[in-house]
Amino acid sequence: MGEGHRFNVIELSGRRVVVVGLGASGVAAARLCAARGATVVATDTKPMGDLQPGVQKQCAALTEAGVELALGGHGGARIESADLVVVSPGVPTFPALEDASRRGAPVIGEVELAVRALRHEAPIVAVGGTNGKSTTTSLVGAILERDGRRTFVGGNLGEPLSAHVDERWDAVVLEVSSFQMERAPTFHPRVSILLNVTDDHLDRYDGFDAYAHAKGNAFAQQTPDDLAIIPPMDPVCERQARRGRGRITTFGPQGTLDVTEQSIVDRRSGETWARAELAIQGTHNAVNAAAAIAAAVELGVSAQTIRAALASFRGLPHRMVLVAELEGVCYYDDSKGTNVGASVTALLGLREPRAVLIAGGRDKGGSYGPLVAALRDKGKAAVLIGEASGAIARAIGDAVPVHQVATLGDAVRLSRRLAAPGDAVLLSPACSSFDMFVDYKHRGDEFVREVRALTKGASS
Repeated sequence: MGEGHRFNVIELSGRRVVVVGLGASGVAAARLCAARGATVVATDTKPMGDLQPGVQKQCAALTEAGVELALGGHGGARIESADLVVVSPGVPTFPALEDASRRGAPVIGEVELAVRALRHEAPIVAVGGTNGKSTTTSLVGAILERDGRRTFVGGNLGEPLSAHVDERWDAVVLEVSSFQMERAPTFHPRVSILLNVTDDHLDRYDGFDAYAHAKGNAFAQQTPDDLAIIPPMDPVCERQARRGRGRITTFGPQGTLDVTEQSIVDRRSGETWARAELAIQGTHNAVNAAAAIAAAVELGVSAQTIRAALASFRGLPHRMVLVAELEGVCYYDDSKGTNVGASVTALLGLREPRAVLIAGGRDKGGSYGPLVAALRDKGKAAVLIGEASGAIARAIGDAVPVHQVATLGDAVRLSRRLAAPGDAVLLSPACSSFDMFVDYKHRGDEFVREVRALTKGASS
């Protein structure tokens, strides 16, 4: 089957499986288990009418595939009699799951299920971190595809792997969130990257250490045949990497894959990649690229192939995308900035000297202190929306002028009045989107729509 399958292959035929949570990964997990001969119950706390329209359609297909639905609560799923429980990443623990674990039923996540259900073995690259993991995951995938390898790229980003376990891949690149790694007891990536760990999801975890530990589960099963890639001089990431036995390589300024003002340099071989040749700009993206290069080199990709992939990779939607320039002001969509660390990176990485920051949404429990410090350095004003607007306003104080508005459209229109030629308007919310939007993509799309409405109005 190729290069050393490290996973305990999971047997599903004849087992009673309960899938908890009907987002994209839950639907894919239920479909996989049914296709492999399991008796499947899929459950969600939401009744059918409250599920997303796309999920409702998929539920109909699940029913046709023989999956029983238990909606509006988990009582009808009879978790107590399950042989296996698969938990979607958005679902926090609850007593029935704990009871299942105590009686010996495996309670695992969708990533664990999918990797153990792969028909054909392939090396796994896991990319974790609070910020930058989607870009890095996509870039690793782009490099491997440039090398001619049939590569699955997904996980927390894009498609769940459970929907693609019967296909033959040369490599599997997974963005892995802390939620996905909570229940991944045998997960064993050939290469595991942890980009950073900063305050996030503290509404879910009992403090920062618990959050970091969940991230670090991606290293726990590694052996000396595997590679752990972490930032240099980062005690949090190093502590997590050393939970496994993988070899450690570092990336970023003063790392093994060093990032200088001009280049990314592999200090082992002396190979260099000029930063000017990267299609994605900014120091944070050069650091992400260094992590991706470390993974690609480990998997045997040539420097020339890496160089070509770096030159053609254009980045991701809603990640520091220039939407428009209007009256000398640049409008940037960084809706994927769903935590404070991401928004700080986006704000400080702007080429413009001053920015009007649009922020707010659902609070995730971290401190806004680092964002206030960045606003003192780069902020012209802050325009706040959503549930967290009051908390952010209190944190900012008088660091910069603060305005609280009702809608994202209001925020865009006010930002236009506040910004002057040479400034930026930056949507980087530092919060999740779920108070007002379906997800960060919906929020970003609305921002783009409002900005384009401004440009149409200016040209009419």
